[in-house]
Amino acid sequence: MNITINTEIIQLDQFLKFAGACATGGAAQVAITNGEVTVNGEVCLKKRKKLVVGDKVIYNRNEFVVCGNK
Repeated sequence: MNITINTEIIQLDQFLKFAGACATGGAAQVAITNGEVTVNGEVCLKKRKKLVVGDKVIYNRNEFVVCGNK
């Protein structure tokens, strides 16, 4: 699923909430801490990892691609 952001970067925990993958930022942080989220094919444990356009995030068997607004 393509998720369009209006900024150059977005933090991973914020992205999961924005994309609707997690109901709250706290839930996103727990999922990241538990190793349930991959970014570009690698497990990511950094809650504040900066995502840029083109990054692929997988959580709960759903793939999200960070897209720009241009």
